[in-house]
This record gives sequence, structure tokens and C-alpha cells, in this order.
Amino acid sequence: MPRPTVNRKPFGAHGPTDADVLTLDSGTGVRAEILTYGGILHRLTVPDTAGDPASVVRSLPSLDDYTGKNPFFGALVGRYANRIAHGRFTLDGTEHQVPATDRGHALHGGPDGFHTRVWEAAADATDEAATVRLTLHSPDGDMGFPGALDVTVTYTLDTAGTLALDYEATTDRATVVNLTNHAYFDLAGEGDILGHSLQVDAERYLPVDEDGIPEGPAAPVRDTPFDLTAPRTLAERLALPHEQLRRAGGFDHCWVLDGPDTPAGPRRAARLTAPGAGRVMEVWTTEPGIQVYTANQLDGTLATADGGRHDRHSAVCLETQHLPDSPNRPDHPGTVLRPDETFRSRTEFRFPHLRDLAG
Repeated sequence: MPRPTVNRKPFGAHGPTDADVLTLDSGTGVRAEILTYGGILHRLTVPDTAGDPASVVRSLPSLDDYTGKNPFFGALVGRYANRIAHGRFTLDGTEHQVPATDRGHALHGGPDGFHTRVWEAAADATDEAATVRLTLHSPDGDMGFPGALDVTVTYTLDTAGTLALDYEATTDRATVVNLTNHAYFDLAGEGDILGHSLQVDAERYLPVDEDGIPEGPAAPVRDTPFDLTAPRTLAERLALPHEQLRRAGGFDHCWVLDGPDTPAGPRRAARLTAPGAGRVMEVWTTEPGIQVYTANQLDGTLATADGGRHDRHSAVCLETQHLPDSPNRPDHPGTVLRPDETFRSRTEFRFPHLRDLAG
């Protein structure tokens, strides 16, 4: 069996910003391309059941496109993923204000969040897996957040074709942390995701107001379009009449995952299937929530790497994370990190159809 490998080469330059691309190759048909800019998952090539490869994540053509305005394509986002109401939170009696750039609220760490930084990268390969270890230092006061934060995100691609992301962070002062990856998945590699079916292992979700802020406690998914406890076609779910779908233009909601908040290891959060494409992806995580976003705001303005366009509902994001606005919600799992603690989280993207291909 071929051994996993990792290769590094320049990806491009944008003014003073240079970025490399690190290609992790499982040796068994799956390849992941990671950019040092934004820690972006640029491509994730996965064979279908016939062995034909295609990238299952949407990407942009060049570094200039990634450094330009775009909705976080493939990026690592932080220091706080998702939204903080009005960009304000109180920690240990002190109120902090962070950039409120999304309808008056904070989103994904601010305009100069982790998705805009060039991460330091170190790569390695063994007989079992190829890895790239990304590190970033976020100084005290960065985007208004307290505490100097040191972050490590390790991408690991093993011979089974599983791509894992391990997150770690430490701080010298109490702060809030919520990290995720913002990949846009399309298991067919083209067209839209309306024919995909999605299952989310959750009995509750967070209804939101017109600005995307949770408007109360988690609500049952039963008898709503948000009931994905069994596989449901996205086209069928998004066509159902519901005020929450109207507000977001589709799914842009956090599901509260079943099971304990801090399991010993990852538990399954979601299963995405593209029936006509012969690919299945499962998302496993230690996080308490998963934000499902059906690319409601894509409008064809952005080009794909092959000359196509990124249109509405052309992909779905499955962002494992803590719950939105948790710094202001004592009923949510905590996101406070203190100097004597280490933030740790793991998410895995598994492709069970590859077992049949290998057999």
C-alpha cells in the first residue's frame, strides 16, 4: 500500500502576504490541500464508489480571491466562531466590545479574524497518516478579545481517508474561545446540494431572530423542517413553510447535539449523502453543536476554480462548534478559557463509502 505523503509549495502572493499550499495524500485516493493563509481547506479530493475522484469542498481560484471579500470559504474561524450579540460580553465583571460587523453583531472573530492570518505550518508523514500542524499567536486585545491566545490546529489525513481536525488553545488571561472550520461541502463536486440528504443527530435546535441571534432556549425539532433525525432531502426540507427558514433564507441554525457535552471521544453529529454521486460523509465531533448553513447568501458573484459560479444552495456548511452567543448565555456550555486550562476539540470527516471501494 502506498505510504501517506505531504508536499508543500507556494500558492500565491497578495501584496505582502505569501501563502503556501500543503497537500496531504492518504496514499489510498483521498487528498487534502491546506493553505497557510486562513488555514483554509482548499480542496478535499475523495473518490466515489466507482473510484472517480472529485473535490467535495467548494473553493476559490486564487489567493487574491481568498484575501478578497468572501464568506469564509474553507477557513479556520476564530477567536469566536458564529455570533456574539451586539459584539458585547462581560467576563469576570469587565465588559468587552468586539467588532459588530454582521447586522450589528459579531461574527466569526471580526473582519481581521483568524481566517485572514497566515499560520505557521509544520508537516509530517508516517505509515498511517499525513499531518500539517498550524500555529497562530493572537495577542491580548486582538479584535477586542482579552488575553494572548496561542492556537494550534492539526489536520490529519489517514490511510482510511478520514480527515481529522484537532484544535488546541491556551491563554495568559481569561478569554472566550470558539473555533471551527468553515468548509462548504458539495459531495457531487458540481451543481447544487438540494438533492443531497442530510441527517443530524440532534433532537433540538436554536431558533434565531431576524439577525441570526438565538432568541431563546433550544427548541424540539419534532414536527418542524429542522427534524433531521432521519435522512431528509435538503430540497424537501427547505421548501417547507416555516418562519425560521424565511428569516435565514434556508438553514443557518445550530443544532444541539445529543449526548454529553464533553464525551470521551467524538460522537457522530451528521451524515451527508449525495445519492447520484456515490459519496457519503459523516461528521464526528467532541463539540456540543453543529451549525448547518445551506449557502443561502451565495449569489453567483464568486467564481469557482474551474470557471463556474458559486450559486445559492450550491454547498452546505457543517460547522462543529460551541453554541452561538454563549458568552451571553449562561445556560449554554461554557466557552471561557482560563490560564490554567487548555481548550481541546476534535472533528473528523469520515467517508464510509470508501470501505466498499477498498473491499
